[in-house]
Amino acid sequence: MSKSDLIGLSLWEAYSQKVHDRMNNPAHRGSFTDRDAQAARCKLVVADFGDASCGDSIQLFWLVDPQTDIIRDARFLSFGCGTAIASADVMAELTIGRTVDDAAQITNLDVEQALRDDPDTPAFPGQKMHCSVMAYDVIKRAVARHKNIDINTLEDQEMVCECARVTRGMIVDVIRRNDLQTVEDITRYTKAGGYCKSCIRPGGHAPKKYYLEDLLRDTRQKMAEEAAAGSRSVPFPALSKAQQFKRAEEVLNTYLAPVLAKDSGGVELADIQGKEVQIIYKGACHGCASAAAGTLQLIESTLREKLDPEITVTIYQK
Repeated sequence: MSKSDLIGLSLWEAYSQKVHDRMNNPAHRGSFTDRDAQAARCKLVVADFGDASCGDSIQLFWLVDPQTDIIRDARFLSFGCGTAIASADVMAELTIGRTVDDAAQITNLDVEQALRDDPDTPAFPGQKMHCSVMAYDVIKRAVARHKNIDINTLEDQEMVCECARVTRGMIVDVIRRNDLQTVEDITRYTKAGGYCKSCIRPGGHAPKKYYLEDLLRDTRQKMAEEAAAGSRSVPFPALSKAQQFKRAEEVLNTYLAPVLAKDSGGVELADIQGKEVQIIYKGACHGCASAAAGTLQLIESTLREKLDPEITVTIYQK
């Protein structure tokens, strides 16, 4: 894929230079034959993932040393977009020199990280994250083929989305690394929930142990708790205004918004003046004194517990 194949310069600039280089000049594209394996005194392992008729598929070739189980060389063939080609190229490279068991630990997140120009900037848009998921899956299939075992025995995390082959651990990592806020964000990054949608929330055709909504809520709550614990030594009034807003919004979004939403209510942080937190509240019961008092008590007690015991709350209703 060249620059002219992408729509608009802004989209092109959303890809790292490493992705540009790999999609145009992949270093490991190709295949191995039985003759190649015999010449190298290695075992040939071939694995496939995806469906070429649908536009996305990867075929992975390994030359594995039968004495040490080390992958001596790797190549790939990919039918798909430039991001899929770049991801497959890095995936193949990451496996070279590792044992098969070590290669099994490589995830799509490792592939995406390896394609970044700097650690804090994603290598490609979130909606293309599924391309690196394919690379993760084909490794698992190659390991299973080499060991002659069922691929399901390699999964150390419960599969949340069977359609996109995305595990619980992968979803939690993506939420944390990219500060994802919504289920739609998770779908853009991993494709989980983008097909039959049974993994988004209860009520689909197949019951799940974990759902995307629950994983998002629990992970963000844990992130908020960790952030609060990390800055607990600094008194809330001593934080900068931006830090105060950030911490207060985390508490509101994590602990209060889900509760108030059950009554069609919502909260919005208006301002912070010292230890006074000003809240805009949109509730289902306007003008109801008891409801307003109960909401004030809930918000104030939560902010006092999570931020500072002397916080007072002023509520403005819409």
